[in-house]
Amino acid sequence: MSTNDRADGQAHDVDVVVIGAGQAGLSAAYYLRKFGVPPESGFVVLDHAAGPGGAWQFRWPSLTLSTVNGVHDLPGMSFAETTGTDAEHVPASVAVPHYFELYEKKFELPVHRPVHTRVVCPREERLRIETDHGVFNARGLINATGTWERPFIPHYRGAEAFRGRQLHTRDYRSALEFEGKHVVVVGGGISAVQLLDEISQVTTTTWVTRREPQFRDEPFTPDIGREAVAMVEDRVRRGLPPGSVVSVTGLPVTPAIRAALERGVLTRLPMFSEILPHGVRWEDGTSIDADVILWCTGFRSSLDHLAPLHLRGPGGGIEMTGRLATQVTSDPRVHLVGYGPSSSTIGANRAGQAAVAELLGR
Repeated sequence: MSTNDRADGQAHDVDVVVIGAGQAGLSAAYYLRKFGVPPESGFVVLDHAAGPGGAWQFRWPSLTLSTVNGVHDLPGMSFAETTGTDAEHVPASVAVPHYFELYEKKFELPVHRPVHTRVVCPREERLRIETDHGVFNARGLINATGTWERPFIPHYRGAEAFRGRQLHTRDYRSALEFEGKHVVVVGGGISAVQLLDEISQVTTTTWVTRREPQFRDEPFTPDIGREAVAMVEDRVRRGLPPGSVVSVTGLPVTPAIRAALERGVLTRLPMFSEILPHGVRWEDGTSIDADVILWCTGFRSSLDHLAPLHLRGPGGGIEMTGRLATQVTSDPRVHLVGYGPSSSTIGANRAGQAAVAELLGR
């Protein structure tokens, strides 16, 4: 739906504000409608992007539906219904935003965009959500802002003096731009391995990780998925930052990854200790020259706008409660969907429903 300009100086009272229109936000919006909350007067969805698609619209072009790590259906509408017969070759940055756009229209979800949420403040019985398109006073908040806006790059000595190029997964577009350059790929997650495979086919690479990667040759089973979710859920219920799911599930050995293993590309080195002007160096004095450092080091949850609510505990995380650990213990009016155990696409769907049910139960 088109953005309604609410920058009129007046605060607008609604029951629920959903921040973010990715998988988690759209799932929550669907269940708000299904459970009878009227759009606009009862709830709104605020999305900072110019168009539908959540973080998917910003992914690199070579990430197609054949290489992506799963796109789960949103509730009430199949993803497969919106793709063509040659869908596996379509970039995810095209196919998923198209799906989300059709989904918003089909269920008439009140998505306002582009709207930037500046801050959320407690105001007695309501929460004050200040945006660049006015103020909303809500009885409940479902935050579904994901992680794409907060790429994480750890600091290493000498980083500022590096004369080559440093970029994050979020900045990656094509392996071709690295031809003729030596690229150091940092990170042990699925994205790191996929990009390492692509880049190594056009130039020389070095792969470094903090921990020894664990490859999973057997199929991904429901038991493995449940174990991973349970690990992350346990952490957030204890108020700790969410952990890495890959540390439990391991890295899946796809045909492309198997080929990379056979080519010797996935020979990993431990993490370097220092960045030099023209390369990196390890504790034992060993060094290599490098033109590019690609940081595939993940993201952090985009929660800065919630700072006035003082949700974080001494452990650095946010203590969560509720049936699927979406409810903030210190402020039950606030649900974080797409955070911790609900950060996967399938987890976001279930969490959206649970969050809506618990909010309406209040």
